[in-house]
Amino acid sequence: MARLVLSLDGQVMAEYNMNKERYTVGRLPDNDIRIDNPAVSGHHSLIINILNDSFLEDLNSTNGTYVNGKLIKKHALQHGDVITVGHHQLRFAEDDEQQDEFEKTMVIQPSDRPLEKLRAAGAQLEKSGESIAATGARKALADKEAVLKKARLQVLSGAFAGRELELSKALTTLGRPGVQVAAITRRAEGYFIVHVDSGREGDFPLVNGSPIGAQARRLHDNDVIQLAGVKMGFFQA
Repeated sequence: MARLVLSLDGQVMAEYNMNKERYTVGRLPDNDIRIDNPAVSGHHSLIINILNDSFLEDLNSTNGTYVNGKLIKKHALQHGDVITVGHHQLRFAEDDEQQDEFEKTMVIQPSDRPLEKLRAAGAQLEKSGESIAATGARKALADKEAVLKKARLQVLSGAFAGRELELSKALTTLGRPGVQVAAITRRAEGYFIVHVDSGREGDFPLVNGSPIGAQARRLHDNDVIQLAGVKMGFFQA
């Protein structure tokens, strides 16, 4: 199922699952996607879904409808298209493809991890009570983890805004090798983030605007992580 992710100045405001045939976008309350802003016409644009295809049409709006920066009257939507209505953006996303792209871009698979630096990061976690190697390996710890609240990351900026990643593994490594890499570990007492690698010395990921430094840092509900140029919200159920 396709989705639209509404944002303003890079901040996600709402998401809409495209499960109907027609969606109107505009300022008036009778629109399916209402954008209450003077730059948006009362009925600004229309999206029609036909089987697996979606089509966008401008409804003679005052300020026009743009797709990827180009003014359009009608447009066949493709995965990743960014629709601009007034000052707001609507990103068109096909879920399966977007998830795959996000994971390929930001989630580092075990074979791609910088092993030595990951071990060094593990040593920092070890100081705070449990090593990465032991996390989830002991039955007692696994029993404790069973009652730990589930957590997820939601992308707040960039091309993948609105995407979510469940932190279900004992260790999730995120980032871009050579730019910035961090690991989030799921432990009995909570979730911790630790710096693994970066392209510049001392270039640590940020949590709520502050560098995490070389030590592991515990994450709390609604924390905002900035890693490799991408902002992500940390949320616990």
